[in-house]
Amino acid sequence: MVKRMTEPHKRPYRHPKYKTAYRVKNWREYEQSLRDRGDITLWITPEAIWAWRAPMTGKRGAQPIYADIAIETALALHLLFHLPLRQTEGFLGSVLRLMGLTLPCPDHTTLSRRNATVAIQRPVHRASVGPIDLIVDSSGLKICGQGEWHEKKHGEKKVKRWKKLHLGIDEQGQIIASTVTESREQDPSQVPELLMQIDREIGRFIGDGIYDQEPVYTAVEEHSAGARVIILPRKDAVLSPTATTVPTQRDALNL
Repeated sequence: MVKRMTEPHKRPYRHPKYKTAYRVKNWREYEQSLRDRGDITLWITPEAIWAWRAPMTGKRGAQPIYADIAIETALALHLLFHLPLRQTEGFLGSVLRLMGLTLPCPDHTTLSRRNATVAIQRPVHRASVGPIDLIVDSSGLKICGQGEWHEKKHGEKKVKRWKKLHLGIDEQGQIIASTVTESREQDPSQVPELLMQIDREIGRFIGDGIYDQEPVYTAVEEHSAGARVIILPRKDAVLSPTATTVPTQRDALNL
């Protein structure tokens, strides 16, 4: 008797020799972790409650009701839960009522209007003293056209292009430098531009093998003398002519 495979529609996606490598034994903790994924805890600080209403401008005409912190809170919920603006208004209003706060809730038209002008505050926590560690890398960005509706209405072909985003990140994960170029631009060519955006001393410069070029070492040395460059050497890396007499950082990594 031949035993048939269960769920034959999944046959092309199964590896013939695949076996489960582990079994869940801590079911109580595992189920609690699944329940915690749906747990929502919202907390509004006393500072935000105090600054919720906009101050008087001293000018003629209608005065603003909501401060930027109120609009920012509503827009954060809008993006976090993927809610339309009307549902965002209702959700924030219910949260304020559940917390027993008598704060006004921004309506959806106000959110739509203030979305273009609100100044989002993004606090960056950095070390107070000492040099920083700079990690550089790049990523591709796909840029599409107006969308499927615009393509069907006007008969235009969808255009896809690629841009390249170059980032400089410190040891705390904060983006401190960035540039956007065409996809044909090489990553090492943007290192001087990234370094120009950093006004602090660099202790270590970290990158992958594509940055293993002498101009990168020179740019880092000109920005922060004595900075340590940590770059994985390429397979075809070649020593400098003075490697035996006056070796550079790059020579030390390749030796």
